[in-house]
Amino acid sequence: MTDIIDRDLSRSERRRYIVRGLLRALVMTVAIVALYFLLPLDRVGVLPLWATLLVALVVMLGVTYWQTRAIVRSTQPGLRGIEALAVIAPLYLLLFAASYFVMAQGDPAAFTAEDPTRVDTLYFTVTVFATVGFGDISPASETARLLVMFQMILNLIVLGAGIRLLTAAVNRGRESRADAAAEAPPPDGAEA
Repeated sequence: MTDIIDRDLSRSERRRYIVRGLLRALVMTVAIVALYFLLPLDRVGVLPLWATLLVALVVMLGVTYWQTRAIVRSTQPGLRGIEALAVIAPLYLLLFAASYFVMAQGDPAAFTAEDPTRVDTLYFTVTVFATVGFGDISPASETARLLVMFQMILNLIVLGAGIRLLTAAVNRGRESRADAAAEAPPPDGAEA
């Protein structure tokens, strides 16, 4: 964990940064999960599925962009990268779960589960993401199968490219800090 936090900090400062970062990540994750369960997704069914997916994609890209910029600008990019992952991963899963829930509301025959709940669609999303596929809930319609295939392909991209993006942002943030430290004027009384 010390590679994540600036080595120039004291032990208590590092601990404080870690605790604060983990608490922020926990609060953000709880907020995202709460939104999933509180938003009136059953009323979104009036929108076509492609519009729902487009909104989800825009939200995901916007949050990823915002988190990446936050990492690069952070004084602790390693810790900020962990926080970003704690926001992006649940958001990704919950956006798919919400899409599946909206799809099931619009087409009750889309999945084998009868009238799937938000918990059911979240469970299904996680089993697809983890490639477990228990089979108790599966896509039944062609549209549902297409969306599930899209998630499977996107899972691979998110795992590969997404983690690489966050790692690159952390490295860039560290380089920016090192460059800024190298360009900083020497302290008063020190020789140049």
